[in-house]
Amino acid sequence: MLASSLAFTACSDTDNETATASDPAVTTESETQSTPSSTASDKLDTKFVTIATGGASGPYNIIGTSLSEVYAKTFGVNSKTQTTGASVENVNLLTQGKVDMVLALSDVVTDAVVGENNFDQPISNIQQIAVLYPNVVQVVTTKDSGIKNIEDLRGKRIAVGDQGSGTEVNARTLLEGFGITYDDVEVDYLGFAEAADGMKAGKIEAAFFSSGLPNSSLMELEQGLDLQLITINQDKLNEIIATKPYFKTFEIPVGTYGNETAIPTAAIMNALMVRSDLSEDDGYKLTKALFENLDGLKTAHQAANDISLDTANVGMVAPIHPGAKKYYDEQAAK
Repeated sequence: MLASSLAFTACSDTDNETATASDPAVTTESETQSTPSSTASDKLDTKFVTIATGGASGPYNIIGTSLSEVYAKTFGVNSKTQTTGASVENVNLLTQGKVDMVLALSDVVTDAVVGENNFDQPISNIQQIAVLYPNVVQVVTTKDSGIKNIEDLRGKRIAVGDQGSGTEVNARTLLEGFGITYDDVEVDYLGFAEAADGMKAGKIEAAFFSSGLPNSSLMELEQGLDLQLITINQDKLNEIIATKPYFKTFEIPVGTYGNETAIPTAAIMNALMVRSDLSEDDGYKLTKALFENLDGLKTAHQAANDISLDTANVGMVAPIHPGAKKYYDEQAAK
């Protein structure tokens, strides 16, 4: 199932996750913007497809940018990406009608649908297009820290992602599952790049990175630091999964960051979401174009290797868009 991811910088949750939904002024469009094709082979009801992603260098933004280029070329629409603070902000932007499509972690989408944690009330105007790739929870420290597992984080200074980001949401949930609250640790709300810098400077002792594999910030950090990946006990994780089914058991493969053994951890699937007022026809065409151009997304970022038509409608955490359902039903009938 290996991916995000995942680019999972996702996004992501991703690096540079500093924006909030309540402060749109700090949300900027990606510098890479697709332009409409004059020879579009098909048409959409909508003229715009703005995709909210994550930090500028993360998997969300890289994959989202590649997808926006597909939509511009295929349909002749003005398709672009918007860099954001990733999952929580993305869902809020989608709900407010400020973007047309978003990438978000399934745990955040679950919270939005039921109205928990970062969402004061249930959100009913969003629907899911696809289950994408796994965002892998990568908890890192240094080999001389003495930290081996989640339980060892008690009393340590740790980075948990930007406040309200998908990384921070699943970091808090996992810590609580192991009986650790934020009162038991010293928390720094840092995006991926800032967390890596903090590790280099010795200002933090461990950090959560939730993304597709590999995470670019961790790859850079590995070059100058004796990096240690922290294991997550799978038996305990399975107890957490009983009440938080969006988590999955996962292993970081040997050699991902120079690790000599596979590292047991957790993963959360990424979701591709749209507003529920998107027409059925547009939902069908956008879903179809995604899978007919999957090779290009895989070339853009390794995390997209785990996006598969076979699993794209398995484990959805929000109502499926009728256009996406039509596409999956057609494919299943072949």
